[in-house]
Amino acid sequence: MTEADTTLADGDNRPIFTVGELSQALKRVVEGEFAWVSVRGEVSGFKRAASGHLYFALKDADAVLDAVCWRGVAGRLGIAPEDGIEVVATGKISTYPGRSRYQIVVERLELSGAGALLALLEARKKALAAEGLFDGARKRDLPYLPETVGVVTSPTGAVIRDILHRIEDRFPRRVLVWPVTVQGAGAAEEIAAAIEGFNRIDAGAAVPRPDVLIVARGGGSLEDLWAFNEEVVVRAAAASEIPLIAAVGHETDVTLIDLAADRRAPTPTAAAEMAVPVRADLLERTQSLEHRLGASLRRQIAEQRARIDGLGRGLPAARDRLATAGQRLDDWSERLARGARGRLAAERQAVDRLRPLKPRQLLTLKRQQLTHAAGRLAAGHPAARIDWECRGTDQLAGRLRHAGRAALSERAGRVETAARLLESYSYRGVLARGYAVVRDERERPLTSAQEVKSGAALSLEFHDGRAAARAAGRPKPRRTARDEDDNGQGSLL
Repeated sequence: MTEADTTLADGDNRPIFTVGELSQALKRVVEGEFAWVSVRGEVSGFKRAASGHLYFALKDADAVLDAVCWRGVAGRLGIAPEDGIEVVATGKISTYPGRSRYQIVVERLELSGAGALLALLEARKKALAAEGLFDGARKRDLPYLPETVGVVTSPTGAVIRDILHRIEDRFPRRVLVWPVTVQGAGAAEEIAAAIEGFNRIDAGAAVPRPDVLIVARGGGSLEDLWAFNEEVVVRAAAASEIPLIAAVGHETDVTLIDLAADRRAPTPTAAAEMAVPVRADLLERTQSLEHRLGASLRRQIAEQRARIDGLGRGLPAARDRLATAGQRLDDWSERLARGARGRLAAERQAVDRLRPLKPRQLLTLKRQQLTHAAGRLAAGHPAARIDWECRGTDQLAGRLRHAGRAALSERAGRVETAARLLESYSYRGVLARGYAVVRDERERPLTSAQEVKSGAALSLEFHDGRAAARAAGRPKPRRTARDEDDNGQGSLL
């Protein structure tokens, strides 16, 4: 401080500071007194600046403390800050002169206790489950005998040795190891990158593409296994096209990658057992199947042989069939010889008949035979055939006309006879002889006097027309002298 910068007021010899000088003095005091402290509080107002620096506040029920984490340190933090989680921030207390505020410059960040970790784990589990990353329907079956096994784990330690030793004992396979950090800052990103890297290997590349993946780590505390609960690792496991086995921690340790993987193994050794079968068991099973197949084939051959023998016993003996065929052949041979001799004799006789003829006579005979054959051929010519068919058609037409006239005359005679018979049966002939038909009001014929009612209207049909009439009353019967004698009983005769 210079003399010009210091003045006395009313005998007071205290120095007068500028704002900058006082701010720097406070900064030195605070940083010297609180060079390395740990503070527990709840994260609030978290944001990541474009520069990569992290800004947030730590608060509790009594106060609020600003916090800043520089970009170089932010990439090494064990956890990513989130609003609402309780953490323990370790670093130095400093001031920000531009705002006259004090803050903690964070060098390390940890969750505050297992309870906070479990709460964060449960919240993240629910969020990822809601997206369907843990659904059983999306999990795939493991290949029975993979050619190549990919392992994502630390290159040092007992885990990789246990996996390699177990695979060698069960069924030796090619193993590709992608070394990663399994805990601490950046571990989650390395694990996710390894899973994605294995999936990006082409099938025909120089480095073989694994048929199954194992993501493994030994046991540890919840904080040690936290990298396998990070969202980036869970999403990489769920998106893996290669079937994935998660073997993180001991049997009682459950991480989120276990839920997203296709299979969960309680230990890394168990993961190796899931990945490959036991070669001895496979050989034993193969030999058993070979024995069963051989026995089945032998049994089928025996059954088919017995069936063929049974069918053979039902067939006649081959010697008998050959004997019959041989006898038939001998018979046909003899008949053929006789026929040939007979044919030769007939031809010889024909030649003998023609031998006395002279060439001119023989020519005349052949000409006659040719003429006869030509006549027969002409008779079979299409034109002759058509002429013959036409003559036959004309004859049939004449017969058809004659038969039609005869049938028509017969039908006319039968109709005339039926008409005369109908006329003879008609009641009109009777009317012509002086009779009449009496009908009532309903035009019903009356056949008895009892059917006629006194005063009823009647219709009388004669042979030349009709006339209307009305029925009179019935007359009383006249009494005779005989009747009177009978009533008076005057005589016995």
